[in-house]
This record gives sequence, structure tokens and C-alpha cells, in this order.
Amino acid sequence: MSAASSLLSEEQFLCSICLDVFTDPVTIPCGHNFCKNCITQHWDINAPCQCPLCKTRFHRRPVLHVNTFISEMAAHCPDQRCAKPGEVPCDVCTGTKLKALKSCLVCLASYCETHLEPHQRTTSLKRHKLIDPVENLEGRMCKKHDRPLELFCKTDQMCVCLLCTVLDHKLHGIVPLEEEYEGKKAELGKTEAEIQQMIQERQLKIQEIKHSVELSKEDADREIADSVRVFTALMQSVERGQAELIETIEEKQKTTEKQAEGFIKELEQELSELMKRTAEVEQLSRTEDHLHLLQSFPSLNTPPHTKDWTEVSVHRSSYEGTVRRAVAQLEETVRKEMEKLLEAELKRIQQYAVDVTLDPDTAYPSLILSDDGKQVNCGDVKKNLPENPERFSVCPCVFGKQSFSSGRFYYEVQVKGKTDWDLGVARGSINRKGKITLSPNNGYWTVCLRNGDEYKASAGPSVVLSLKSKPQKVGVFVDYEEGLVSFYDVDAAALIYSFTGCTFTEKLYPYFCPGNNDGGKNSAPLIISPVNHND
Repeated sequence: MSAASSLLSEEQFLCSICLDVFTDPVTIPCGHNFCKNCITQHWDINAPCQCPLCKTRFHRRPVLHVNTFISEMAAHCPDQRCAKPGEVPCDVCTGTKLKALKSCLVCLASYCETHLEPHQRTTSLKRHKLIDPVENLEGRMCKKHDRPLELFCKTDQMCVCLLCTVLDHKLHGIVPLEEEYEGKKAELGKTEAEIQQMIQERQLKIQEIKHSVELSKEDADREIADSVRVFTALMQSVERGQAELIETIEEKQKTTEKQAEGFIKELEQELSELMKRTAEVEQLSRTEDHLHLLQSFPSLNTPPHTKDWTEVSVHRSSYEGTVRRAVAQLEETVRKEMEKLLEAELKRIQQYAVDVTLDPDTAYPSLILSDDGKQVNCGDVKKNLPENPERFSVCPCVFGKQSFSSGRFYYEVQVKGKTDWDLGVARGSINRKGKITLSPNNGYWTVCLRNGDEYKASAGPSVVLSLKSKPQKVGVFVDYEEGLVSFYDVDAAALIYSFTGCTFTEKLYPYFCPGNNDGGKNSAPLIISPVNHND
């Protein structure tokens, strides 16, 4: 029964004149059925009166009788091939529109299976260009010459008709649509690959940011634990200081998490846009519609505007010195605890040790550098060296070869046996050809020794430092994002001085000044020492 119904719905319910589902079906004496209006109009136009199918002639126009069986069956069994919303309907069907099977680029019309039959049978129609059904076939005609758009002008990057090539686009590079289609499709493949790469990069960046947050959280948890251990050993009077310290740490962590959330949200928004774009590119890449691909290509070939995430990262807030500064207020009561904290702090920052070597192209001519670039002292003879822009010309200074524009770094310098030295970091853009005034405003963050026992921080004005012991080895630590430069007495595990709240906007270089020879009194070299990572 179902097979019969399917057969009827597809064959017996179609009028052979309009090729549509019967409307008021009638039967003529030869037994064939037609729409009442179709057969009436056929006989009004054509003579003699005969059946359009079997050509049986009738001496008089037959009386038409409604075929109630077909009428009822057609009403209860609608054609399953009717065009649904979003599908291309047949342009020939009257009444109920069937789904188009193909579109003809010559006829500029779409045809269902039945109305497509002449294009498959008639020799002249077989030469027509058929494609999968598309809407707006008028858009495939040249608006100026009313000819099919079947060529592509590579000079003007537009689809043209044959007449355009001899008029408006004469002498231009003209190729068939199919040839340009293949080229653009290949470019779309590259674009899709680039977008996929961008998606992967952003997914990796999200993982990197989340990992940075986790590490920052670990740092915060460790610092909070240290603060609890320290303040638990103190009298009740220091509880307020403990609470303030924890709040400061947690605020820094919240800032880090907030920053990370902002980056992740922005990345996810870009991912959403990229996913959407790649879906559109994939859909366009699968189309066989040459014109549609070429017309849509300019808007989809260019990846969406996105941010360059290469240098973006979540800064892990630095807590070095936070507990120390809070506990220092307790003076002698917390002195021993302070010593323990400083020792632990130094061990933590030593993990950021970097390999620094001296740059001979920046060295003042009287400086003597070792072959391995790890030692420098000042001689009595000024060598005849090239006066390059990087070289210090007045003061006995030298830069390290390495520069830093993000993150944290640490190195140690032996100052044993010296009576005069400067150590620290400096901006790469400082003036190297005149007299140097050490201060952060001039691009220097340094500490120095003068006359064998006068220690100062060149903070502009200088800060006199009172040290319990004479450092033999100085550690220099920089946290670029935190704006922190700290100096340590490595052997005593004691802080010498910290520059805080600094603003760095360019590359920083390790800075060394061994001081003048002073008749041999200051002949000992500054030695960049390997960092001993003690457990």
C-alpha cells in the first residue's frame, strides 16, 4: 500500500500539461486525466480537439467530469518533493512549487526533476551549463551588458561577461571562472589553515595564562603560609600587621586573576569569531558555485582582526620582600625571623639566575675584560678602540651583552678586595658619551661603594646604606613587571637595598663599573660569578 501511494504521489498526481499536482482533475473519454483549467485552455488554443497524450481526436469537445478519486487522493497525499523553506523552488512549477534539482546558467532558471527533463533530452538544451540549485540567478548576469558572467578579470579582480572583455576590460588579464575558482579555492585552503593556526595559538595561550595563574596562586599560597608562620610567633600586637600583609598578597592575586580573566575572555571572543569564520570558510570551500565563491571570497579570505598575543602573558605578582617589610617594623623582636625570611627569599630569587657576560663593544677604553667576558677591572692605559655609539667614553663602565624587557632575572658579582664599584641595571638608551649621574631619573638603578666603606644607593639623591657586614658578593635581582630592583649580600643572605615602584618601558642591561685603579688600591676585578643554588 505504501509503495502504491508513493507511486501515485510521484506520477499519477501530476498533470501532463502543467507538470504540477492536479488542480480540479478531470477525465476525458480516452481515459487520461488533466487539470480542468489546463485541458480547457489547451482546447481553446489548439485544433482539432484531441488528447494531448494519445492524440485521440474528438468530433466535439467532450464534457468534462471531475475525477473524484484522484482529487481526494491528491488532497491527502501531498507531493514530498515540494520545496521547503531554505530550498530553491522550481521556477516553472505553478501552484505548489517543487524543489529544484538544478539551476541553468543559460536559462537563468531553476528546474525540478520533471521540468529539467528537456535539458536532458533536447540536444540544444544539453549544452546549457547546469549547477546545483541557487537563488538569485539574475545576479549572474552582467548588469551593464545583460550577458552571463562567465569570465574573471584578474586586473580588476571582478567577474565579467564576454562583452566586457572587448570593451571595459580590453587588454586586461582575463581567465575563465573555473580557472580563477580553483586558484581562489586554493587560497581559501591556505586561509583556513592560517585561521586554524591562530585558533591553536590562542588555545595554547589560554593554557599558558591558566598555568601562569596556577603558578601565581602557588606563590601566593606559599607566601601566605610564610606570613602565618612568622606572625604566629609574634605577640598579639602584630596581628594587625599579619592581616594587612595577607590582604596585600590576596589583592595582588586577585589582580592577577582579574587580568587573566580579561585575557581569557578576549581570547574566547576571538576564538568564537575565528570558529565562526572557519565554518564560513569551510562551507564556502565546499561549494561548487564558482560565482558565489568568487563574490564571497574577498570578505572571507582576510582573517578577522585579532590581537597579537605573542608577547601577552599573565604577570605573576612578586612577593619578595613583602613579609620582610612587614616584619621589619617589629625591630629586634623579629630579627631572627627576618634573617630566616631573607635567606629563603634569596634562595627563591636565585631560581631566576641568568648567564651574564660583559660586552666589549660598550667598555670604556681603559677597562680590561677577561677573555670569557666574566671579569673586568680598570687599567692605567687607555686603549685606542673604535669610537662606536655603544661605547662609554668618559666613565669606566661596561654593559652586559644580555638585555631584558620582561620577566625576572638575577645574577651575582664578586666585589671582594675592591674599594670602589657600581653595580645594577640601566636603560639601553642612556647617554654613554658624557658625564654620568647615576639615578633612576637618568635610567640607572645602582648601588655603589666609595672609599672602601661608604655604601650608597644611587636613588637621586643618594641613600646612605648602613650594612652590618661588608659584602663580598652582591646579588642583583630585577622583576621587570613589578618594577623592582633589589641588591643582596649573598654570603650574609641580607638585603642591601631595593628600588620599588619603578616603571620600565625599554630594555634593561646589567651595568658594571669597577672604578678607577687608584694606584693599585682598587685593582681587584669585578667577577660575574656562577649562582650556587643551595637547597
